Order: sequence, then C-alpha cells, then structure tokens
Amino acid sequence: MDAKRGRIGSALLAAGRGLVLSFAAIAGSCTLFVLALVSIVMIPLGIGLVTTPYILQAVRKHANQRRLLAVTWSNVRIPVPYRPFPKDMRSGFTGQVERTTLMLKDPATWRDMRWMMVDMTAGYVVAVLAAALMVYPVEGFVLAAGLWRVFRDDQYWYGFVPVDSQATGLAAAALGAAVFALGVLVSERLLRAHFVLARSVLAPTQEQELALRIDRLTETRHEAVDTAASELRRIERDLHDGAQARLVAMGMNLGTVEALIEKDPAQAKQLLAMARESSAEALTELRDLVRGIHPPVLAERGLGDAVKALALRLPIPCDVDVELTGRADAPVESAAYFAVSEALTNAAKHSGADRIWVDLRHGDGALKVSVTDNGRGGASVGAGSGLSGIERRLGTFDGIMAVSSPAGGPTMVTMEIPCELS
Repeated sequence: MDAKRGRIGSALLAAGRGLVLSFAAIAGSCTLFVLALVSIVMIPLGIGLVTTPYILQAVRKHANQRRLLAVTWSNVRIPVPYRPFPKDMRSGFTGQVERTTLMLKDPATWRDMRWMMVDMTAGYVVAVLAAALMVYPVEGFVLAAGLWRVFRDDQYWYGFVPVDSQATGLAAAALGAAVFALGVLVSERLLRAHFVLARSVLAPTQEQELALRIDRLTETRHEAVDTAASELRRIERDLHDGAQARLVAMGMNLGTVEALIEKDPAQAKQLLAMARESSAEALTELRDLVRGIHPPVLAERGLGDAVKALALRLPIPCDVDVELTGRADAPVESAAYFAVSEALTNAAKHSGADRIWVDLRHGDGALKVSVTDNGRGGASVGAGSGLSGIERRLGTFDGIMAVSSPAGGPTMVTMEIPCELS
C-alpha cells in the first residue's frame, strides 16, 4: 500500500512538473525564439547588433534552466557546450559587434534555436500529456458525482463516452480511473522523455563534444596552474605576515628574557608570558593555514563529515544529507569540500536565508552536490558572488555547476564531479 501511494505521489509530482514545463515551453521558448529570430534578421540594420547578445544570453539562460531541471527532476544530464568569450573582450560598440559575431559562430547558439522550436511543439505535447493523464480523470469523477445533471439535456462527451445519465456518469468515472491508472504508469516516463528529447537537440555531436572537452581541459589546466601559484603566494604571505612574524617576536622576547632573568625577574616573567601568548597565536595561525590547505577532518573522516563540520560553523541552521558508500580521490574530495564551503559562505553572507540544505550523494559515475537556501535569490555566475570561482575549481576535474536562483528565491547550486568511490 505504501509503495502504491508513493507511486501515485510521484506521478502527481511528475504531472505538476509537466504543467510547469508546458508553460515554460509556450511562454519561454516561443517568446524567446521569436525575439531571437527578429533580432538576428535586424542585424544588417544595426539594431540587431545591440539586441542580439542580450537576447541570445537570455536564450542560454533559458536553456541552462532546462538543463538544471533535467538533472534534478529526471537525472538526465545535458552538457553545457557554449564557447567561452575571450577575457580581453573590448567594450562599447566594437565589443557588441565582436560578442554578436562570436555568439552567432557558436554551434550551440543554433542548437538552442532548434531546441526552442522542438520545445514549443513536441516538447510541449509530451509535457502536457504527462500532466493531462493525471488531471483529466478528475472530470470523469466529478461527472459521476452528479455534474452529469447539468448536461442532461445536451450532448456532452467525456472522451468517447456520451454523458447524459447516472449510468453514463459512472462509465465516465470508469474511463477516468483507467486514464488515471495509465497516468500513474507513464507520467514519470513522459517527463523523462521530455528531457531526453531536449538532450537529443541540445547536446553536441561526439566530435563537437571532444573538441569542447579539449578546449576546456586546456583552459582549466592553465587556470589550475594559476590557482596553484596564487595559493602558494597566499601561503607564503600568510606565513610571512602571521606565524613567522610571531615566531621572530617570540625569539626576540626570549633573548631579552635571557638577559633580564637575573637583573629583573618580574619583567622577564612578563616577557615569558608574552612569548607564550605569541607561541599560542602562531600555533593557531598555523592550524588555520593547514586547515585552509587540506582540513584535517576531511583527511581523517571523509567528505560527508567534513561538510557536516562546515554546517555546524554556519551562523544559520543547515541540514546536511549524505549518501556516500565510499570515498573519492583526495583531490576530488578537496575540490568538492572547498566548492561547498564557498557556496555555503555565499548563502550565509548574501542570500538573507534562514535555512540551508546540503545534499551529497554519488550516482551514475559522478559525485553530486546541491546547496539550497530559502533566501532572496538573484545569484548568478560572474556576478561577484564567488560562483565563478567554484566553476573554475570544478572545471579542473571536468566537473559542472548549474545555478537556479529566481528573484525571490530559492537558490539552488548543483555541482557534479565525475569520479568513482573506493
């Protein structure tokens, strides 16, 4: 009985999500497709040079939102194949022309356009069908409950059943029950079929994906080298300005104590107390420095317990759900730990949330992490929130990150790192 109720609940949830997707297909894909097409056509007039980058960026955001829903609702992973813009992109009108040219030369732009055509047609039908199979039976049950009397003098059809009496009302209810049973069986599959259809259009070909992977690995290799050099400079600076300075001061104090221990024991005692305090502070700074490089709890107890320890230090309540059957390689655990740490810090500082949820699990050959808060929303990659740093860190391991943060919240940061557990 519980399993049956669970299946019905999952089917109803799939139906609700199908309604959301059908609205997104009509209101989102249809509108953006028309705007993008008109803007591209107007490029020779000059107007399109100004509008096209903004509209295509909105199209990419719309497609990325569907990618996020695909992986969170149906575990369908759709690659993000957009070519990055050069870091030395010029500003002004020249920059607009360059940005427009780069976006139009990107094959992913035209895949987005084809996907919106498919989404507003076949994708819409599949999403609506997932919802209709669970909603349409309600009409049959209502007719059997007595609504048939309203249509007794008219010819009213429920499916293929003409409803004009209590008997035909009961027949409508029987048909509704059959449709409902069918919906319980196939609604989740139809929802997944919607995302599989999107993947078939949005995903790059094998050759394109290989070229993108090579470019991405080249870029992330340079970023990893730069990050390592920057981290080394930070460690050197922290040692020089912190622990090293305290240890030097402690050595000078001990030298002075050595000279004063017989002449002025009271002052020597004060200097010893200062030296002891300096040694304790230096030890604390060294521990903090080591924790910043590789937290001891991560090395000793694994990623799950390390993330729980992070949650305990937050100023707002944080629930952590961990389902890991083993441990990933140390570099992967370290990258995931610091990515979660950055996401939690952003949520605590900027979201205005009063609750955070962290979900950590492994499946389909990837470590999957989601950080969700009930704050004000509005977070985006590259907006100074630190999310771009998370994306670069994950990119070193061929990982991906998706952000869903509508105005008013909630915000969900989803991360995946390909790896195996041991």
